[in-house]
Amino acid sequence: MRYVVLSRLTDEGAKTLKERPQRLKEVNQELEKMGLKVIEQYAVLGEYDFVNIVEANDDLTVAKAMLELASRGTIRTVTMPAIPVDELIKKLK
Repeated sequence: MRYVVLSRLTDEGAKTLKERPQRLKEVNQELEKMGLKVIEQYAVLGEYDFVNIVEANDDLTVAKAMLELASRGTIRTVTMPAIPVDELIKKLK
């Protein structure tokens, strides 16, 4: 299953990223150990700082990974399941 993860850095997260930009890739590796695969990642302007497209086997795996990230106090996330449009059309027929 695919998910869209919108994330916003906390003040502490911004400080960490400024000091260690490579931390972004390190977190991606940590997520893979938690059962998520980062498909795409974008830095964005506006209300959120990053948009990530990730894959996981189930909702609970994603929920556990996002809680782990949130517990560090450096990031806040909003996670949404992503339904491929072709699959939606097929179900609507």
